[in-house]
Amino acid sequence: MKISKTKTQFFSLCFLLPLFILQACGQNKKKENTKTVMMENKISKPGNPYYSNTDTTKINVSDAEWKKVLPEDVYAVMREADTERPFTGKYWNTDEKGTYYCASCGNLLFRSGAKFSSSCGWPSFFEQENKNSVVYKKDNSLGMERIEALCGRCGGHLGHLFDDGPEPTGKRYCMNSIALDFIPDSK
Repeated sequence: MKISKTKTQFFSLCFLLPLFILQACGQNKKKENTKTVMMENKISKPGNPYYSNTDTTKINVSDAEWKKVLPEDVYAVMREADTERPFTGKYWNTDEKGTYYCASCGNLLFRSGAKFSSSCGWPSFFEQENKNSVVYKKDNSLGMERIEALCGRCGGHLGHLFDDGPEPTGKRYCMNSIALDFIPDSK
């Protein structure tokens, strides 16, 4: 009896050992890294489904829809091309380092390194962050010839572009503070 019990254990071991080896070999295979990195919004606007600090896809949303998701004062400036009073906006006189985004859709617009102090009463920049950040259209309202600056993603009114800025561009992007969101650089 002792021999048959030993034989049974031996055969069981011979049968199970390859299974453990195969299982162990399967675990030694290098697994591919399938981790997906999702960049999250840096600013949360839960009532605005169009807001994203990472998505650069152009969006075409009706003014009626914007009216539902934007605060009334932001809507007036960004969808109706209203202008905030000079020297009243939150960013006209700040020099904090960081990034400026569209207040309607979250599109990256300007870096603080391009901001300069102007006497106009609105935040001013000498260049946009990239060639698609801001787009332009002629504006002949109020009996003036100007160039309107619009968000390159949602088409929202940001302000105007003038040719009286500092070097190296000579441009002055004169923006409404209310049309901008700001995220300070991490310390």
